[in-house]
Amino acid sequence: MNHDGQGRTAAHPAGPCVMVIFGASGDLTRRKLFPALCNLAAANLLPAHFGVVGMAFDPLNTESFRQQLDDEIKQFATSQIDPEFWKSLLARTFYIQGDFKDPGAFQKLKQQIEDVERDNKTEGNRFFYMATAPMFFSEIIRQLGEVGLAQPLPGRWTRVIIEKPFGQDLESARVLNAEIRNVLSESQIYRIDHYLGKETVQNIMVFRFGNSIFEPIWNRSFIDSVQVTAAESLGVEHRGAYYEHSGALRDMVPNHLFQLVSLTAMEPPVSFEADAVRQKHAEVLQSIQPWSPEDVLQNVVRGQYGESVNGAHPLPAYRNEPAVSPTSNTETFVAMKLMIDNWRWAGVPFYLRTGKRMAKQATEIAIQFRRTPFVLFRNTPITELQANRLLIRIQPEEGISLRFGAKVPGPVMNLGLVNMDFDYRHYFGAAPNTGYERLLYDCMIGDATLFKRTDSVETAWKVLQPVLDVWSALPARDFPNYPACSWGPAKADELLARDGREWRELE
Repeated sequence: MNHDGQGRTAAHPAGPCVMVIFGASGDLTRRKLFPALCNLAAANLLPAHFGVVGMAFDPLNTESFRQQLDDEIKQFATSQIDPEFWKSLLARTFYIQGDFKDPGAFQKLKQQIEDVERDNKTEGNRFFYMATAPMFFSEIIRQLGEVGLAQPLPGRWTRVIIEKPFGQDLESARVLNAEIRNVLSESQIYRIDHYLGKETVQNIMVFRFGNSIFEPIWNRSFIDSVQVTAAESLGVEHRGAYYEHSGALRDMVPNHLFQLVSLTAMEPPVSFEADAVRQKHAEVLQSIQPWSPEDVLQNVVRGQYGESVNGAHPLPAYRNEPAVSPTSNTETFVAMKLMIDNWRWAGVPFYLRTGKRMAKQATEIAIQFRRTPFVLFRNTPITELQANRLLIRIQPEEGISLRFGAKVPGPVMNLGLVNMDFDYRHYFGAAPNTGYERLLYDCMIGDATLFKRTDSVETAWKVLQPVLDVWSALPARDFPNYPACSWGPAKADELLARDGREWRELE
């Protein structure tokens, strides 16, 4: 590692390796993975000795797969691509057509990997990316074990990146973990959450633990409540078949939202080593107060969007989306109140909400501080004091802002609210980013800090299992209960109103 003269540490390219993508003909490969590889190369982080092998059921061969990637890269690239690099990457990219249940296909895959390793001097280091439906995770890993691709060669490494969702409930997550651990060691498993590839998410730990002015007040003595919002303005689009089996809770809460809660609430780790950081993440989830069925009815709200109009454009109800049942009971919105039972956070509610077809796209963490005593202003025109608020914006615009009160100029004592605002794009410049660059690079260098551990996965599902149980026993009777392009059902507002609070209005 060396320094670039501005206080930043420059990283070296990852070591030689082969990337194997299962489900290589799908959207994730062309929209995210190959653009991310191009961005890593532009940042001088991609290995010099590198190759890609794709495997999927679609009837392609290496030539047609390369042509497909070449046709689409201009559409999905986030920056200008060096033509010479792209030509070189395509020449090192190969495709195996086959069924994930066919042992013969994995024999062909093994031979192709060995050919790539020989021709590109990748030294036997391999990582496998599961860009497939979750139903194939266990089978693919079992087949890798059968053909001898799961265990690393002597002195080399083999790793597996697994996309979400990791299970559908506590039992399925435990079964999936057990099946995978029959073949792989925990150190080989990289459960990916692309939210953790976003700069602002990674910056939460630096912001908290690298600035002495914030960490001393990051506790129940100074913080009133925390709100985590992940709102999407789009509907389910073409993902209706998947969403019918998932819903907003499974799709977003045990991974994206709980990761943001863990980063916000975690204790300081002893170092930024992977095991130290992931242990503190796990402790947050373990400290969430468990729900009884009555607690679920009181503290969790579900919703499903109905039809609406956006300007002159009609927006269909969820039940009218493609591949969705006209009587669907699947939630497209969920809000909940969590309590973390430890010394730092006892008594501080964490309010979470996520949904489809919301009024705007926005992901953020809002830290609401306690109000100051009013006694100083009792004999002034000021009738109410507004609390300070720290806002961590994750998407679409990444940044951090702090709201505080200041006197309005003039002879009378009046307070106004002002914001100190930090925007990543304006301060550091726009960086090409798909959200996957850091995560792919970390896997290549063996840094598992931003990937989920087995116990965290199972603990997240353990927290949510009472919700799944209640919802399966008591189907929603009021769906659809919020119009498209709104902020969700009225019960979500009531959830906070009972505590004398309200959701932050997203500008």
